[in-house]
Amino acid sequence: MRDAKELPKKVKIERLYSSYEPVFCEVLGKIENKLKANIRLQSMPTYKARIKSFPSYYKKILRQKPKESSQTEKLVTLTDMLGIRIICAFMEDTENVVTQLGSFLNVREIEHKGYDQSFREFGYESVHVLIEIPEDCRPVEHLSPVLPEDMVFEIQVRTILQDAWAEVEHELIYKTDFNPFDKPLRRKLAAINANLNLADTIFQEIRDYQNKLQAELGIRRNTFYDKADRITDDELGIDSSGKAGKGFAPMPSIYEKGSIDDLVLSALHEHNLGNFDKAVSIYTQILDKKAVLQDSMMSVILKHRGMAFFAQNEYDKAIEDFKFSESYDSKAFRSIYYQGIVYEVLKKYDDAIDCFNRSLSIDPFQSHVYYRRSVSYFENGKYEEAMADINKSFELGLDNEDTRQLRAKILKKFDMDM
Repeated sequence: MRDAKELPKKVKIERLYSSYEPVFCEVLGKIENKLKANIRLQSMPTYKARIKSFPSYYKKILRQKPKESSQTEKLVTLTDMLGIRIICAFMEDTENVVTQLGSFLNVREIEHKGYDQSFREFGYESVHVLIEIPEDCRPVEHLSPVLPEDMVFEIQVRTILQDAWAEVEHELIYKTDFNPFDKPLRRKLAAINANLNLADTIFQEIRDYQNKLQAELGIRRNTFYDKADRITDDELGIDSSGKAGKGFAPMPSIYEKGSIDDLVLSALHEHNLGNFDKAVSIYTQILDKKAVLQDSMMSVILKHRGMAFFAQNEYDKAIEDFKFSESYDSKAFRSIYYQGIVYEVLKKYDDAIDCFNRSLSIDPFQSHVYYRRSVSYFENGKYEEAMADINKSFELGLDNEDTRQLRAKILKKFDMDM
């Protein structure tokens, strides 16, 4: 048993600890702002900052540093006295955060807690990162007491579900000194933890699919626009020699072969590779599953197949698919816009303008649609309307070589009429 004379004077330690509160608050605020300014994720994380409560601090120093604890003139420092928890939506985000922390902070230690547990155990997973307190985050000189030089700062990185489990576990077990020996109860806790881990994994798989899908969609959309732009540039005599194609890497599907998700990724990938016949075949295979597809999905797939037909110069089939796409979703402004592009390529400028009008009535903030309508107005000799639209496209942020050259051509027409 420890000698009573060696026990620290709790009141004196509490008074010392409390005197640091203004200093701790300033450091917390500065580091949180630094994290928010430097961490970049696809989904913005949530930040929770905390100063360790005195009862927790006191209990820990008694347990870990009994000799130092009796020296009440000096603050006994712990690694987790100050901390910020960064709560992320997805598992990959936690890895990205840890990587980014090392790029602008001096990292002392990284610990992956709970990662070595078996599926039969219950507990939370979390990454704990110890950092040196940056000089620009230390308190101003006039504040006292002075922050200990050896003090470190703890950053915990978790997913939303990991954080939820940790909070509940803390209430059920840690705060009550509860050790569940009952086997059925332990199994229930293990099952809950396993389900949360599974949910995190599934969320990540869905996000991976979305990222792959968006990458393929971006390539496919750019290919469609590039062809339309080349045809328009040739018609208007705009120099497009400096435009470069965009490369891409193969993207294998992570979904069950033959599933709709798998077929969508496969079709988009074949489309982007330029295998248009194969892409059309897969799109058609998906459309044959009409009985299990929602109208919105039918609209999207028809739009993609129409774009593949456009790439093959099968303009009538492209228009037909874009119209069918609109029939399944009256708000499909891009399908309507794409109809207008095909009409413009076919030099049916009145039909193109009608499509652009309808698309803009649904979403009036489409800079490219104003540019396209400006082209059709220009070809119809309606230069005032063309100038109004090209100016609108500039207002909405579309400032490239095509828009600048078209504007110059419209201005020349005004000069000729004067």
